[in-house]
Amino acid sequence: MQPVEPDPQPRPDMVWVPGGTFLMGSDHHYPEEAPAHQVRVDGFWIDRHPVTNAEFARFVRKTGHVTVAERAPNPADYPGARPELLVPASTVFQRPGRPVDLSNHYNWWSYVPGADWRHPQGPGSSVRKKPDHPVVHVAWADVQAYAAWAGKELPTEAEWELGARGGLDGAEYAWGDELTPGGPQLPEEPRA
Repeated sequence: MQPVEPDPQPRPDMVWVPGGTFLMGSDHHYPEEAPAHQVRVDGFWIDRHPVTNAEFARFVRKTGHVTVAERAPNPADYPGARPELLVPASTVFQRPGRPVDLSNHYNWWSYVPGADWRHPQGPGSSVRKKPDHPVVHVAWADVQAYAAWAGKELPTEAEWELGARGGLDGAEYAWGDELTPGGPQLPEEPRA
């Protein structure tokens, strides 16, 4: 395949990912990733880093955007739901203190009223001292609104996977074939 020359760089914080054909998906992990298949993607520009809290805050200040997590759900969309659950909220990762059944995501994600991009762990938490951390608790509609405001396009699933692979076509993980090269990297749990 002939390399496609990139268009002029739209922003200094973006990188050009040359297009190509690669093996997308996996036959070894989640069922929705199968079957692994060849995909061709044209070259594209993508942000070098995730959108930060500071960048997202600037977008919110300039546009007045209110994220999905900051809005109360419409009761008509959730007939029979308990009213106390129809409040602005998001789910927050809670590391289990013991081995849990991995087939039930409620073992490590909790619905937290008041959790949103400004309060990532819920009320009382803040991103104030984390301006360079990636923004969290944003829904697809929020991401689309940010991209439109920034004058950028969101990558397709295939573009994202090609970029994340960094040239490692067919590797099990974006960094290679071992889940934890060099051994486990998580701190050990204290023994009871």
